[in-house]
Amino acid sequence: MILDKIEKLLNEVSNLSAKNAEEIEQLRLKYLSKKGEIAQLMNDFREVPSDQKKAIGIKINELKNMAINKFNELKGNSQTANSDFDDLDLTRTAYPISLGSRHPLTIVRNSIIDIFQRMGFTLAEGPEIDDDLHVFTKLNFAADHPARDMQDTFFIETSPNDVTKNILLRSHTSNDQSRIMERQQPPIRVICPGRVYRNEAISARAHCFFHQIEGLYVDKNVSFTDLKQVLLTFARELFGPDTKIRLRPSYFPFTEPSAEMDISCHICGGKGCGFCKHTGWVEILGCGMVDPNVLEACGIDSKVYTGYAFGLGVERITNLKYQVADLRMFSENDLAFLHEFDSAN
Repeated sequence: MILDKIEKLLNEVSNLSAKNAEEIEQLRLKYLSKKGEIAQLMNDFREVPSDQKKAIGIKINELKNMAINKFNELKGNSQTANSDFDDLDLTRTAYPISLGSRHPLTIVRNSIIDIFQRMGFTLAEGPEIDDDLHVFTKLNFAADHPARDMQDTFFIETSPNDVTKNILLRSHTSNDQSRIMERQQPPIRVICPGRVYRNEAISARAHCFFHQIEGLYVDKNVSFTDLKQVLLTFARELFGPDTKIRLRPSYFPFTEPSAEMDISCHICGGKGCGFCKHTGWVEILGCGMVDPNVLEACGIDSKVYTGYAFGLGVERITNLKYQVADLRMFSENDLAFLHEFDSAN
């Protein structure tokens, strides 16, 4: 009787099949669980006569091993069939999400910072909201300088009697330099990148906020020749080894003498084109020797130390490298425009 039952189960197990993991589990419970068919055979085995126990025991073990192997086979087949879906995250959105890339201003900003850091400059950053003392007064801006006017600067709070209470959005990153000089004695060699704000009408050529990188070097015996060499190295690193520079006399309140620097147009090679207005030159930055009044206002002895400073607009440099005609494109998050710079990352 028990042998017939074993033979029947052997035949059933050998022909088992399942479509999914749920069916496999149901079959496993039917045959191999503590209350399954094979466990029931073990209970019946107690009633078997002693002279038959050996033969029947061998058959039960054969059935059990066959069942285990069969379920392992079914399980393996099921995993292979569903292997393409094992790593599927069902919580993800249905549409593909492409990886982002760096903004063109970030690409150029990082390139500029890297060049100056390789020349020994360290990175320094300061507040975008500052007081008149650090933005203007310590940088030798006269009390009636146009930059202090509401037409140029965004003032948040004003006090006619105390410039430290005139709170404003900085119009240049030079405030970082004044703060560094008042808390640190030379040698000082820093670059100060950041966002600045000016009360200007937004157009293709101007915006009310943009980005600058300014540099400062103060030490003993610093000369204009040092400044020229640093700027020439910078221009050739950024625009190519054949780039030429020229310095034209200019005026800035915090430097004396002051100059504006042009580079040879990298589009026409200095021959003259529409981009450089047929001059062969393109202006990229302002620079000069730090005015002694600025050093003294920041607690540095101008009889012992000299220094130079320079400042450039990141948008301006980005325009030169990539010929972006409209400054507003940098802040409008147009994906089609931003994807044009994927290869530059």
